[in-house]
Amino acid sequence: MADAVSVFGGRAPAEVQQLAKHLRNLDRDTLSQMLSAVLRAVDGLDCRESLRLISESGLVSEDSFNHAVAGLYALLKEALCLPSLRQEVFNEDLRALRVSEEFIADVSSAVFGSRQTSINISDTHRGPTLAKIQDFKWRVDVAISTSSLSRALQPSILMQMKLSDGHLHRFEVPVVKFQELRYNVSLILKEMNDIEKRSILRIQD
Repeated sequence: MADAVSVFGGRAPAEVQQLAKHLRNLDRDTLSQMLSAVLRAVDGLDCRESLRLISESGLVSEDSFNHAVAGLYALLKEALCLPSLRQEVFNEDLRALRVSEEFIADVSSAVFGSRQTSINISDTHRGPTLAKIQDFKWRVDVAISTSSLSRALQPSILMQMKLSDGHLHRFEVPVVKFQELRYNVSLILKEMNDIEKRSILRIQD
C-alpha cells in the first residue's frame, strides 16, 4: 500500500490506505450512494438515514461498509480542504492507493463536482463585500524640522490608496512603521512561496 499520498502531504491515514480493499466489495451504484452520503457528512449535514439504508441493503458487509465510509470520509474531507488541488493529481493519488480505475472517476467526480457546486452556491448567496484596493502609491517626503537649533531632516512615507468603490485615502506613515510593513509583506510572500513549492499545491503547466 502506498505510504506517501500528496493530498495528505505524506503518509495517508490507515483508514484511507485500507480503502481500496473494501471498495472492491462494492458495486458502482452502492459507491455512488455512499459518496453522496459522505459528502453530506463532510458538509456537516445529517446523513444517518442514507447510510442506514446502504448498510441494511445487504449489498455490502458491515465490516466493508464501516471501513469504506471511514476511508472515504477522511479522503474527501482532506481533498475538499485543498482549493489548489488538481484533479489529475488527485486521480494519481487514488491510483497510488490502489483504487480500481472504474471507481477513480466516481470518487474524483464526487470531489471536484462537489467543489464546483459549493463555489456556485457561494457565488449565488454571497452578500455585500468589502471594497478592494485598485491602486496604491507611495513616496518619501522629507520635512525640515526647525524645533531645535540644529535643523534636522525628518523623512516620512506618504501613501495614497484608491478603492474599488471610488474612495481615495491618503495617509502618512512613519519610516519605522513602513519598514515593519515591508518586513511583514516579505515574510508573507516567503511563506506563500514555500507553500507553493510543496508538491500538493504546485501548479503544473
